[in-house]
Amino acid sequence: MVLITGATGNLGSCVIDQLLKITAPDKFVALARNEEKASSLKIKGVEVRMGNFDDPASLETAFAGIEKLVLISTMEQNRFEQHKNVVDAALKTDIKHIVYTGLGIRDIQTSHVKDLMIDHFQTEDYIKEKGLTYTFLRNTMYADAIPLIAGEKIVEQGIFLPGGDGKVPYALRREIGEATANLLFQDGHENKTYDITGSNVYSYHDIANGLQAITGKEIQYINADADAFHDILKEAGVPDFPIYLLSGTVADIKNHQYEIKSDILEKLLGRPTAPLNEFLKEVYQLK
Repeated sequence: MVLITGATGNLGSCVIDQLLKITAPDKFVALARNEEKASSLKIKGVEVRMGNFDDPASLETAFAGIEKLVLISTMEQNRFEQHKNVVDAALKTDIKHIVYTGLGIRDIQTSHVKDLMIDHFQTEDYIKEKGLTYTFLRNTMYADAIPLIAGEKIVEQGIFLPGGDGKVPYALRREIGEATANLLFQDGHENKTYDITGSNVYSYHDIANGLQAITGKEIQYINADADAFHDILKEAGVPDFPIYLLSGTVADIKNHQYEIKSDILEKLLGRPTAPLNEFLKEVYQLK
């Protein structure tokens, strides 16, 4: 029996959708903390167990009878503590195997957002230390996140970011969810660490050119000065934390931190990931 945490979240729901296509709903269960959000899963015939990462007792109850657990990383400030609670509850309930969705980056030690992202690697280390069988999925940046970083109105305003010529092997969240689900009922993934990356890498120049080809409008990418970019955000009233996260993420892109090549995602999907124009149409809802 497999349990999927974060089942009502963005990635978790994609995993569930694929599982419903490839196996019977009695082969897995979903963990959720909000009953209202979980109602849509119950309608589909999925068993939902309630649990909260900040409530270890609830996790122990939810994990009863589970053999394999998919730990979808959280977005909370106390992420590592939450993940430790999950791992500890897994140990107490005799779960044998944890599949963890982490971060695909070249060197976390030199990342501009190290203090925010290193807990992914601390979680991996903790799972190993506890002697559990593991599969670590180090996910690339989602194509779905491009509008959050480059802006919702690229077509009208272009791209103004200090991203240099750095590239990212983008993949759609739904593709990564599909691949994760496919892996769960396959053998041979025990104690493996996989870089989950798209088939090709793309820069902000490529994104601008791709959108220009789709829309027929002139779209420019301006490689901004990092300090000027920071000051513009500050003057616009953007809070300090989002500025730090955005600036640090784009700095990592500029420094080629995400340029990792792997064919694991292709193998798990059985096909290449969506090409540039296809995923741009999807994330920007263009025809």
